[in-house]
Amino acid sequence: MLAAHRTMFTALLASSALIAPPVFAKDAPAQAPAAAAPAEQDQATVPDIVVTAQKRSESLQSVPISIVALTSVKLDQLNVTDFNSYAALLPSVTFQTSQPGTTNVYIRGIASGGDGNHSGPLPSVGVYLDEQPVTTIGGTIDVHIYDVARIESLAGPQGTLYGASSEAGTIRIITNKPDMSGFYGKVDGEVNAVAHGGIGGKLEGFVNVPLASNIAFRGVGWYQRNAGYIDNIPGSRTYVKPKLDGAGNIIHDANGNVVTVPGITVNNAAFVKNNYNDVEIAGGRAALQIDLDDGWTVTPTVLAQDQHNHGFFGADLSLPGLSVQHFYPEYQHDRFIQAALTIQGKLGNWDLTYAGAYFDRKLHTSSDYTDYAESYDSLYSSAGGLAGYFYYQDNAGKTIDPRQLIIGYDHFTKHSEEFRVASPTSDRFRVVAGLFYQRQTHLIHQDYQVPGLGAQVSVNGYPGTLWLTQQDRVDRDYAMFGEASFDITPRLTLTAGGRAFIYDNTLIGFFGFGRNPGSGYTDSPFNGAGSSKTGVIQCFTTTGAPLGLNKSGTLLPASVPGGPCTNLGVFNTATGKIDPKVASGQGFTHKLNLTWKPTEGVLLYGTWSRGFRPGGINRRGTVAPYAPDYLTNYEIGFKTTLFNKSVRLNGAFYLQDWAHFQFAYLGQNSFTEVHNGPNARVKGVEIDATWTPIRQLSISASGAYTDAKTRQNLCTYDDPAYACTNIDPGTGNLNSVSAAKGTRLPVTPRFKMSANARYTMPLGAGNGHIQALVNHQSSASTDIRTINNAITGQLGAFTTADFRVGYDWGNYSAELFVQNAFDERGQLSRLVECSICTRTYAVITTPRTIGFKVGAKF
Repeated sequence: MLAAHRTMFTALLASSALIAPPVFAKDAPAQAPAAAAPAEQDQATVPDIVVTAQKRSESLQSVPISIVALTSVKLDQLNVTDFNSYAALLPSVTFQTSQPGTTNVYIRGIASGGDGNHSGPLPSVGVYLDEQPVTTIGGTIDVHIYDVARIESLAGPQGTLYGASSEAGTIRIITNKPDMSGFYGKVDGEVNAVAHGGIGGKLEGFVNVPLASNIAFRGVGWYQRNAGYIDNIPGSRTYVKPKLDGAGNIIHDANGNVVTVPGITVNNAAFVKNNYNDVEIAGGRAALQIDLDDGWTVTPTVLAQDQHNHGFFGADLSLPGLSVQHFYPEYQHDRFIQAALTIQGKLGNWDLTYAGAYFDRKLHTSSDYTDYAESYDSLYSSAGGLAGYFYYQDNAGKTIDPRQLIIGYDHFTKHSEEFRVASPTSDRFRVVAGLFYQRQTHLIHQDYQVPGLGAQVSVNGYPGTLWLTQQDRVDRDYAMFGEASFDITPRLTLTAGGRAFIYDNTLIGFFGFGRNPGSGYTDSPFNGAGSSKTGVIQCFTTTGAPLGLNKSGTLLPASVPGGPCTNLGVFNTATGKIDPKVASGQGFTHKLNLTWKPTEGVLLYGTWSRGFRPGGINRRGTVAPYAPDYLTNYEIGFKTTLFNKSVRLNGAFYLQDWAHFQFAYLGQNSFTEVHNGPNARVKGVEIDATWTPIRQLSISASGAYTDAKTRQNLCTYDDPAYACTNIDPGTGNLNSVSAAKGTRLPVTPRFKMSANARYTMPLGAGNGHIQALVNHQSSASTDIRTINNAITGQLGAFTTADFRVGYDWGNYSAELFVQNAFDERGQLSRLVECSICTRTYAVITTPRTIGFKVGAKF
């Protein structure tokens, strides 16, 4: 298949080259050599790209950072509309995803897996929308890409200028701003059909309106429907129950195991549906630019988006085709709004910038969790299955259907403020310096429901709820930062930077099962799971003792509204109240860079830099807080503009040491725990090239090689020596090796590349074009732990190809396209729904999509 793709791509480029001479001959007839187009008319140059990666506007070729910049033109030409479509074009970027809007992003292989849990580590990659970080624990927001000036991917630690969540790199989405030049706008519409799926489409547009000589407004709106292609097919589940003798006693076999017979049988007839996983997105952006005078500009901006995901986005690999068998409603409603204010001005010849923003995101989800019941029924079959081992019963004590669903409400907020100054770029000694503050909150509600579960065995006050998480997490960051550059000679520049930071993270609330209140909390069963140690029994009473040690005491009220009580926090003896658990610290990250421009069009650089990620809190009281992890980067790179500016070739070689990386996993009783693991080393190469041999033809390619491995054993339990032979004091279990020294870090493929070619030709009253895009990535593991990776399986290598043909005339355009032309089943992620679940799901590339797009400018 890969060979076929390469052959197709090569043929397209060859045909483009063959088409070129007749076009030129038509423009300049051979019989009139005096009128022939001179060489300088045919000569093309790669366009210069202006970026703001270093907090000031500079040419891409002058910035000594490994950057891939996707311009507004490129985004439009490649029909980039969402995270998946632009991430495919960024060779150092990889990700794990379960559905749109629930995505964890990684750069240069800095991934240990297990991220994204509400009680897990902060991300290692910062995502910025204009000047504000919009990274959240729940996953990178999937902003609709339209009327965007560019997307910048900054590889390697950006901790000096961008802070905590930019340990491995930063992705910046920069929107187009209002301008005073005139009234104009654009409208685009598209309809498409997905193979094995439904019909989708989108409608989007923008308008730029000068309101006065110094005021302009820009409004953008969009609606998109992504067709589904996964079917929820008919299925049933039968759960076992103990076999009883005539006297009603449980029968055991010769080994003492419970003999079982078929019990409750359920089916999913009410939820069977084709093209189950569709998405609807609507949103808009409004910006106002006010030029107060020649030196000062104020730009308020508001962006809002409302996204409805329906169904499940992974295909069950044990079932035929692209299908699942799920038994409860599944959806995700993702709403977010960002209000931002940027003020830019001059004080003398220094640039001053203030950037403040408030971000609010609400997620409402419903997830089928039938796989949990299926797997645990099998696990406990020797005890009579779930019916014999647990207490899934109604108020009358009758065994009920054990299936679960998870209802989630997550509310994120983020408030950030940054003030910085920058000296003139023409000075020999240049400085960028500033102050940064950020406060982000996450109100967490995860309700694991067993419909019909009796009140006595449910979470107290929540009939039907087996397990509840109701927590409030707050992460605060304070920093001062700066970078100074000095031109040692006109061609040699030294840059030094640093960031001093303080982090302060808190967590408070409730998690766990209920407790049967009968007879002073001593009646059995204690709860649906029969747990005697987790949940309400650990909640604080008025004396500060947990309920388990003070059953006659009075529970303190819930610290987080919506919870039954509080078992996650610290009792304050002075106030008699519960304070949040706290993890705090401070530190310093650095950057040192030497840049040399030996000749015009050539830049060479070397960088030594460091990034960090704050530590945090484990919910389980017996597990210590996890410490920050740090990434040290050693990098040499080059940026070149060659052959009369017709070729741009940039690249970087790097070695990164990741110290005591944070690793999240499901520990005892399926609690998420975060520990600091061993060290890892990543070695890699990045290349980004653009060639415009003639004005009508542009060819671009980018690629990355990433070799990321552990440097010591990853142990099942903490062991500072990494020998994995000690006894864990918390469980009393003998330690073991989860991943041996030299294990590849998960998610990131060794090779990832993207290449595209576009040929434009005069045709009648307008211009026609043909275009091809090829994306390829090699295989990758899904989990760093050897056994777990064997269960979920490897992500296989895959290649996709897109083709487009279109015509532009006047203010109008039309285009026919096919994406994933060869209908490749590329696996983006693999997942299971619980720690012992055996059904593996694969989130795949969207099947072959054929569409038609039209646009009009005004």
